[in-house]
Amino acid sequence: MNTFLHHRIVVVGTTSSGKSTLAENLAQIIGADFIELDALHWDPEWVEAPNDVFRARVETAINSISWVVAGNYHIVRDMIWRRAECVIWLDYPFHIVFWRLFKRTIRRAITQEELWNGNREKFWGHLKLWSDESLFHWLFKTYWRRKREYPSLFTLPEHTHLKVIHFSTPRETEEWLGNIALQSRQREVI
Repeated sequence: MNTFLHHRIVVVGTTSSGKSTLAENLAQIIGADFIELDALHWDPEWVEAPNDVFRARVETAINSISWVVAGNYHIVRDMIWRRAECVIWLDYPFHIVFWRLFKRTIRRAITQEELWNGNREKFWGHLKLWSDESLFHWLFKTYWRRKREYPSLFTLPEHTHLKVIHFSTPRETEEWLGNIALQSRQREVI
């Protein structure tokens, strides 16, 4: 499999599946722009950008020749998937993404890592499992829906042009990315 044939790639999956990490690493390997939809969606103080502003930001971002997008926002899916050549679906078991979310939440609480536009996650909000503030709530709300939704989306006539790469484990993803990196290094030598 040679993804260098693809210059516009979308990485999707549930929260904490590793979309941004994979997209950023892949973009670096293939020399593409890395586009994180969360960074375009969230303004300072965790204010959501209005839909028209968000769509305009995404339109500008995907106006380049080569990019890797991380994210699932349905409000911009039509724009991104229409131009994309490939979708990578990180479809990991629930226990893996739950554990990753738990570790990430603890790490961000300790380090106070800045995410986008000065925003930092509020640890206590995640403990309110009934609240939309909690990414754990979001995981429970979206995990099974995405498992049903993506296979249906991939078969829609407007998406048949997309090559779909489906990973069921982080190991599969890491091995694939390692092969892409190896191919890239070999191309540089030639």
